[in-house]
Amino acid sequence: MHDALLNIDGSQGEGGGQIIRSSLALSMCLGKPFQITHIRANRDRPGLQSQHLTAVTSARTIVDADVEGAEIGSQQLFFIPKQVTPGDYHFSIGTAGSTTLVLQTLLPALMMADKPSNLVLEGGTHNPFAPPYDFLVKTFLPLIQRMGPGITARLDRTGFAPGGGGILHITIQPVERLKPLMLTERGKILQQSAEVLLAHLAEHIAYRELKVIAGSLGYSPDQLHFQLVESAYGPGNVVLIYVRSESVTEVFSAFGERGLPAEQVAAKAVNDAKHYLQSNAVVGKNLADQLLIPLALAGQGAFLTQKPSLHTITNMTVIKQFMNVEFITRQINPDAWLISLP
Repeated sequence: MHDALLNIDGSQGEGGGQIIRSSLALSMCLGKPFQITHIRANRDRPGLQSQHLTAVTSARTIVDADVEGAEIGSQQLFFIPKQVTPGDYHFSIGTAGSTTLVLQTLLPALMMADKPSNLVLEGGTHNPFAPPYDFLVKTFLPLIQRMGPGITARLDRTGFAPGGGGILHITIQPVERLKPLMLTERGKILQQSAEVLLAHLAEHIAYRELKVIAGSLGYSPDQLHFQLVESAYGPGNVVLIYVRSESVTEVFSAFGERGLPAEQVAAKAVNDAKHYLQSNAVVGKNLADQLLIPLALAGQGAFLTQKPSLHTITNMTVIKQFMNVEFITRQINPDAWLISLP
């Protein structure tokens, strides 16, 4: 039964959940069956966790796949897809696992399907080590829409870790073929601002974070914003810095943690924003990772980014296994690399 499967090593490169998500996304799009072994083998909690499992089970539903190994802690998975069936779907992670990462898995196939889809995803919407909702709506989805699909997102309730309970609605108007995306010149910086989201925590945290941002980036009071999130199930804090240029809006985020001073949370987001601004890159490190599959599916495109992370390099390797495409990575200057498909 498993002889013709593509074999993916889940411990290669960065060795995280991105390998599973990219494999599922490409398998759904291309109809290619695969097996993945050594899933997250080097992590503290190896194997599939709730968020990865939701990605697997929701992908299985949408393409009516035959699946083996879909259980918590599993380090091996067989996935044999059938046809993509667009429509209305509701998936709940059951924990504060990231809804945006589950969306990352499902979107490529649904945005190239033959009919529209509506997704409701429940879980975390603002998670450490995952793109927050604000990045999704201001950075990633606008770029995907330039490639042709019509996509709208609505946040019904914010979900922080570990409380979860977030609700995300996505509507997808697909296209038959994606247009290439060219992001090689940033152009002028048009606007910068910062926002702090705070749920069920003392307000002084937000003021301390905004003070660090104002001092480090020179933002004036009208560039600094603060939002109390009353509807969240549990406590949460995220710092967001927005940099809008002629080409793209980049979002840099940092999350509050128990025992971590507010000043250090803000400093992380500031540091990421400063590194981006000092380079002449168009695309930040996290966005680079997420544009690779859409670019590969379009068959053409290029973007100027910061030094590719191990995450990004691993993602390129997985994509090549499924599609036999060769990303060309070329350093343009000390702070910027061009990633392109010929």
